[in-house]
Amino acid sequence: MKKKEPEYSCGLEASLDVVGRKWKVLILWPLHPEPRRFGELRREVKGISEKMLIQQLRELEADGIVARKDFHEVPPRVEYSLTELGVSLKTVLEPLCAWGEQHMAKIKAARSKKLVSAK
Repeated sequence: MKKKEPEYSCGLEASLDVVGRKWKVLILWPLHPEPRRFGELRREVKGISEKMLIQQLRELEADGIVARKDFHEVPPRVEYSLTELGVSLKTVLEPLCAWGEQHMAKIKAARSKKLVSAK
């Protein structure tokens, strides 16, 4: 059965389809300015399981955001890097990161307040 191609009503919908999950954005961040090996990514992306990292890297590769280079060595060596499309995406994410850093304390306080009132 052939997968149905997505129909986007706006650019934001297409963008969120690519990076809509927490892990994808956190994986993209350490891939610039230089490629990373799988183990390096696993250490840099705190809290991600090996299975989830593999899945997310495959999706990012399929979307043309990440390139995978297999060196065909023993022991296996694979590097991941941002494609041109991936670099342009990271450029767009930088202001979002800056906004989050600027408002992190307010966001944390609001979330804490919400958790306390829910109890």
